[in-house]
Amino acid sequence: MVSDQWPVTSRGPATKLTTDHSFMLRYFKPVIFLACLLPLTRLVWLGFHSGLGANPIEFITHSTGDWTLTFLLVTLSITPLRRLTRLYGLIRIRRMLGLFAFFYGFLHLMTYVWLDKFFDVHEMLHDIAKRKFITAGMTAFTLMIPLALTSSQWAIRKLGKRWQTLHRLVYFSAAAGVVHYIWLVKADLKKPLEYALVLGILLMYRGVAWAVRRRANGTAIAKAEQQMAAQ
Repeated sequence: MVSDQWPVTSRGPATKLTTDHSFMLRYFKPVIFLACLLPLTRLVWLGFHSGLGANPIEFITHSTGDWTLTFLLVTLSITPLRRLTRLYGLIRIRRMLGLFAFFYGFLHLMTYVWLDKFFDVHEMLHDIAKRKFITAGMTAFTLMIPLALTSSQWAIRKLGKRWQTLHRLVYFSAAAGVVHYIWLVKADLKKPLEYALVLGILLMYRGVAWAVRRRANGTAIAKAEQQMAAQ
């Protein structure tokens, strides 16, 4: 996910607010971590208590898929939220949420590979080639792999500016995930379209923010050129 710098350039109220929120999130982070495990805990509980319905594999597949998309969209929401609310400490939990998106995506994939196809590579390749929703899903997960592998501070330092470019893949992964869901259900599109709406709003926000920054940079450059011309 695209990194942002903390605006801690002064010692005024904004700096104190940022510090307070960071302090609170430092202690709430373990609570958030445990909360992110609740969907898995629920599945395990239902599994041991015969609560997965008539088709347990389908239930697990849909549940892990839903949570993968949910965590992806929540991760993408962190930057707009921290800018709009000035809760800059939210940046501390974004990486964790992104890794949970990958974790539930991995469970979603393993449900298909292990429980559904029993590691039958030939049948899985046939599915990927013939069933376009499988192709979209595989694309979404594949795009998440480099994001998870480069989520560490070491990778951020090593890649430099290339890290930000690489982590823009999260938008393509989320889009592929939404398409995967739409192509999967075919008939009842209410839920996948809700995910698509949220993703569309996030992409619109990113586009507007980019346009505003570009205009501001252009204005600053124009003023600098005018000052140089006047000298």
